Amino acid sequence: MITKFFLFIAIPLIVFSCRQGRQDSTQDKEDMIARIEALESSLTEPEKIFLVNLASLCGKSFRGEETYMAPGRESWADKDFVMHVTVCEADRIYIPFHLDQDRSRTWMFLVEDDGLRFRHDHRHEDGTPEDQTMYGGYADGKGTEFRQNFPADDYTIELLEDTLGREWRVILDEDMTSFTYQLLYSSELVFEAVFDLTSAI
Repeated sequence: MITKFFLFIAIPLIVFSCRQGRQDSTQDKEDMIARIEALESSLTEPEKIFLVNLASLCGKSFRGEETYMAPGRESWADKDFVMHVTVCEADRIYIPFHLDQDRSRTWMFLVEDDGLRFRHDHRHEDGTPEDQTMYGGYADGKGTEFRQNFPADDYTIELLEDTLGREWRVILDEDMTSFTYQLLYSSELVFEAVFDLTSAI
């Protein structure tokens, strides 16, 4: 009888908690959209929702793995991949990406006057910038709520002396179960890493 009583009480509480969680998540997304809309920027609607989808991961960390490396390049398949979604503001999302004990990399999604910009912030252990840092590009306007393409911008082409036609793609699975980072040269895949969003660490 006591067990039945506790089940009678617990089930409604669980249902309420799940419903409340969904309501909070929806409210968070609506708040984030409103904050992005208030910014003076040239972001497309899909780019705004893409940022909101990224922001839904804020405060969480996820493991990943190399899923492709072009022949002739050094493989990272034996390394421990971890991404941390640490900063989520209306105009910026920061995702430090660690390879084993190497914590030099941070992916940055920035709302700027010219649109949605993706940059790679590389720093030494003491926090000072590396020589090759802040490279990336602006979204090409052809992306979706779950996928954005970032061809190398002028700063990147000059910094890296780029003749390879670099482009980065960031892809969220539509059910938010995975995060994929890709590097392409002249539309050919060079590197891909996939992170499992179903199990935060």
